[in-house]
Amino acid sequence: MNSIKDLAVQSYCFRGFKTNKEVIEKVKECGLGKIELCQAHVDFNDENNFENVVQEYKDAGINIVSIGVNRFQNDSVAEEKLFKFAKLAGCKVMSVDFTPDSVPESYSTAEKLADKYDINIGIHNHGARHWLGSVQILKTVLANTSPRIGLMLDTAWALDSGEDPLEMVESFKDRLYSFHLKDFVFDRAGKHEDVIVGTGNLDIPGLFKKLEKIEFKGEYILEYEADVENPVPALKECLSSIKKQLQ
Repeated sequence: MNSIKDLAVQSYCFRGFKTNKEVIEKVKECGLGKIELCQAHVDFNDENNFENVVQEYKDAGINIVSIGVNRFQNDSVAEEKLFKFAKLAGCKVMSVDFTPDSVPESYSTAEKLADKYDINIGIHNHGARHWLGSVQILKTVLANTSPRIGLMLDTAWALDSGEDPLEMVESFKDRLYSFHLKDFVFDRAGKHEDVIVGTGNLDIPGLFKKLEKIEFKGEYILEYEADVENPVPALKECLSSIKKQLQ
């Protein structure tokens, strides 16, 4: 990442705003020009509207770098629509979740679609309660799938799982395709709380040193899930915090 402007933002941050016009305005308020779109803002079943959505962001000068997090469950028809949208938008990666009762068949279906559309898949490690939240499970999955399937490392959910996101960068360096830059703190009961990135448990300088070491070329996606009605001020604080810690 050459500068803060290289960061994308996850559209889930703006789930309180229902139109893409509103989302575009918020992204610009943050001073960013890239986005990962989620189902809160795109109906991925409505192929007839794909071109309109992609063109709206293109006209606004915002690059759609990924879509997700998308649930894969060995439904080739529905999942191909996701790849069609991603290809139209120019994405090289998408973030996904596999339902446990659909594997290993869903891995094969996803790999075939990934090959067909030349788009890699990054598994989203969604915390301690998620079956794909642990490093051990992720290593097992990747050992039994093609390089088309890798990791979309969510730094905050890694912390929630008791994993070290910096060590995960090293462990999955050959299959690390994108990541959600997010930060949590935890109360005595272990309940998480979103905080400004770099003010919680995430070691920003250490993380970016690791990413530089492995020559990471994937997508950097900022995510902050609190302040649903007005997330822009906090997202700006996240950008300022990251910039300050990387100086």
